Amino acid sequence: MGIADKQIRVSETVKRKIERRRQEGESYNDVLERILTEENTGDFEDGFGRWSDEEAKKVRERRQKAKERRKSRMRERTGDTV
Repeated sequence: MGIADKQIRVSETVKRKIERRRQEGESYNDVLERILTEENTGDFEDGFGRWSDEEAKKVRERRQKAKERRKSRMRERTGDTV
């Protein structure tokens, strides 16, 4: 790819993230160019943090209700009245 002619400072955290995405033979510049030009291909982290607070609250409430129903069914099956 291109020849780097500038230096930038990045935190250790950012450097580690770049290193994890680095493929054999790639320079840091190559990695950054690849990442910045990639189409959105459904990376694992895509979508995290994208729910609104209201959507997240609804999901948490549904999960809690489902958990309560599972506990109730287990108590019924075991004869536990607590």
